[in-house]
Amino acid sequence: MPDTNDDQELQAIQQVIAALSGLDSEAKARVISYVFQRLGISSPAVPTEAGGSGAPSPLSSEAAAPVRQQGRRQIDIRTFGQEKSPRSANERVAVVGYYLSELAPAEDRKTEISAADITKYFKQAGFPLPGAARMTLVNAKNAGYLDAGVDRGTYRLNPVGHNLVAHSLPAASTTTGRSSGRGNRKRARKSKKSGSRR
Repeated sequence: MPDTNDDQELQAIQQVIAALSGLDSEAKARVISYVFQRLGISSPAVPTEAGGSGAPSPLSSEAAAPVRQQGRRQIDIRTFGQEKSPRSANERVAVVGYYLSELAPAEDRKTEISAADITKYFKQAGFPLPGAARMTLVNAKNAGYLDAGVDRGTYRLNPVGHNLVAHSLPAASTTTGRSSGRGNRKRARKSKKSGSRR
């Protein structure tokens, strides 16, 4: 009888893993979270029988990882790009570097980016494609947003680039303030000139 229960449990585990294998990590987390709620399970750990070893079953370890990821914000690159509204190619590179190191799904996350990443994620974000993706990375490095990576042709976001994306973008309010300030100065000059004519 115990053997039959073990077989059924193993079969259930295999079916759950097979059903989840085609989904991304965010979708897995949603499915598992829903199943836990539906079954009234408050923890990813599967209860063991009295006198059991207490070791977690394969299902509990599979299930725990996606659920833990829910605490970390996940967002697609297009939405993130619109949220940050970078104004130059260098700022767009910094946005992509930040996204891949901090916000991308676990399977896509990386600390170093290459020309291939620029082409791929600029397309996904709806950013204008640069003529030469490699030179765009070099320019962003020269602007102070990137450092050279371990491998040739790779770069990593440095603290300046990180702070730009995390704290300075979007910069719409700053731009508006500057333009309105210039407009006020021009109007002040015009009023001075008209006053002197009188």
